[in-house]
Order: sequence, then structure tokens, then C-alpha cells
Amino acid sequence: MEFVSLTKTQHLAEIALDRPEKYNCFNRQMALELQTALDDCQEDEEVRAVYLTGTGKAFCSGQDLQEVTAEDAPSFSTILSEHFNPIIIRLRELEKPVVCAVNGVAAGAGANIALACDLTVAAESSSFIQAFCKIGLIPDSGGTFFLPRLVGWQRAAGMMLLGDPLPAKEAERIGMIYATYPDDSFAEESKALAQRLAAMPTKALAMTKRALNYSMFNNELEKQLAIEEQLQSTAGLTEDYQEGVRAFLEKRKPVFKGK
Repeated sequence: MEFVSLTKTQHLAEIALDRPEKYNCFNRQMALELQTALDDCQEDEEVRAVYLTGTGKAFCSGQDLQEVTAEDAPSFSTILSEHFNPIIIRLRELEKPVVCAVNGVAAGAGANIALACDLTVAAESSSFIQAFCKIGLIPDSGGTFFLPRLVGWQRAAGMMLLGDPLPAKEAERIGMIYATYPDDSFAEESKALAQRLAAMPTKALAMTKRALNYSMFNNELEKQLAIEEQLQSTAGLTEDYQEGVRAFLEKRKPVFKGK
């Protein structure tokens, strides 16, 4: 792949958006490569967690505007239905925890891809921008779905209608992201978080993610209770559950295998 890198170490898959000279903005090739990388992570049983970040100064500046203004430019319908929407669906359906490490500015679709991940962390100097209104567009890539649920209607509306940058520390304070880390230790601390997840009982984490999806997307309380019952029964049959109980009774640290 040319614009997305994928490396795997000790059950952790690291995906990096890699167009640093373009602030990691998406063209068609990069979007399709990210989809391929996420599919690879889903299919590889040795991968137990995913770490998504960007190279260079930015995480992702959204859509490459040179692509959409070219003579043979794809339509917005094509860009969303074939490029961005499949990425969002893959992030939510991936049966493994995804940590998004926002190393710099996350703007437009880049910001909303970050918000679709399971745990989003950011370097203290980074920021999030719902930049769509600056060029007469609406937020896409799931932004109008995830952002109001994370920060509430008024804050989401303000961010989308005004397009002002939101510093990472403020994003953490209002609950939009999980945590911020100092710039000089960001890579180390954010990757340690992903490695910690990769060493946990990831079958159960995948089912927790599935339950959160049901809760966020389409369930009332009684349906959610039924889903929890179903998933808990399945989790109780895993090897990791048996190891967790044994370790607790034997007063030792469990060794999970994601099975």
C-alpha cells in the first residue's frame, strides 16, 4: 500500500495514514487502502487490537480537495458511499478494540473517523475541527451521528455550525475523547494503551463493543438487556473467562489469549 502502512507486533496491528505532505488527507486510493488494512486486521486471528494514527504533523485533514475539484472528480455520493462510509462501518464492526491516536490536527472526515473509534486519545497540541461549514458542506463520515451523542446537542451544533478548532484538552474535558497525553510522550503512552488492550480478554472486549453498538444505534432498555444476556452467555464459554476465574482464585495475574 502506498498511502497507508500496516505493521503487526505482539498481537497489535498499527495502521498509519501516510500522506504527510498532504496532511494525510484522503484520496480514493488512500480510502480504499485503509479499508483493506481494516479488513486484514479483522481476518487475522493473531491481531487482537488496532492502533490507528497519522504520520507527520497531522492525523488527517479530511478529504483531498484537489481530487474533488479535478475534471474527472468523483461525486460526493461516490466519495461517501465508496470511500468514507465503508471505513466508518468497518471501524464499528471490527471485532477488536480500536485505539485512535490523534497526533495532530483532525479535521473534517478525519475528525469523524477518529470519533468512530473505540478509544480516541490525542496529543495535547492537537485539535479537532468540524471544517465542513468553511466550504459550504455538511458534516459527514458519521459526524452528525457520533458527535451529538458524545458531547450533547448544543456543543455539537456549535462545533458544526461555526467550525472553530477544539483543542485536545477541551475535547477530553467535555468527554469527546478518552484522554490526552503530553506531546513528548504521546506516541509511547498511546501505544501502551493499545498494547494493554491487546493483552486483555479480547473476545469479551469484542462482545462489549457489540453491546455498545446495539446501545448506541438501535436499542431500548429491554432489548439491550436481552443482548447483554446473550453476549454474557457467550463470553462465559470463552477460554479467557476460564483463565480469568482461575487467576483470580489462584491470586495471580491472568494470561489472556483472546480465545
